[in-house]
Amino acid sequence: MRQVKFCAGHRLLGHEGKCANLHGHNYLIQFHVTGNEIDELGRVVDFGVINKLFKGWIDDHWDHGFIIWDKDSNALDALEQVRPNKIYRLPYNPTAENMARYLLNEVGPKLIATIKGYDLRLTKVVVWETENASAEVTIDSSRNQADAMLRQVQRANLN
Repeated sequence: MRQVKFCAGHRLLGHEGKCANLHGHNYLIQFHVTGNEIDELGRVVDFGVINKLFKGWIDDHWDHGFIIWDKDSNALDALEQVRPNKIYRLPYNPTAENMARYLLNEVGPKLIATIKGYDLRLTKVVVWETENASAEVTIDSSRNQADAMLRQVQRANLN
């Protein structure tokens, strides 16, 4: 497991409380990488390799920027008025749960695929918004959530 700390702003469109406002967090993300084999040194992979990839991606895309749902035109319009700006358009409302899911399903596999010579998988991502609040997504929970959403769509199409 490798941890990455960063600072970013966001807002939750449609939130019933103060999180509907633009605000920021000092995030901590835990990336859990597993493998089927260990190398000649007894490692699944060097932690430095994982850190370089995941911290590099976070630094380039999320650190000291705003993570905004791509459907939140009001926030996007406002933030685009500020120069310079760093805005990452997320395909979901940027809850800790959705950020973890995005990293697990979209970003992680692409980064892991660049590590040659190892059979690795990103199996869990934990996003800490504060020291008391986190969201965890695992390969199994992500698949179960996707299956449940698909069943909802299928039921809606039948009605």
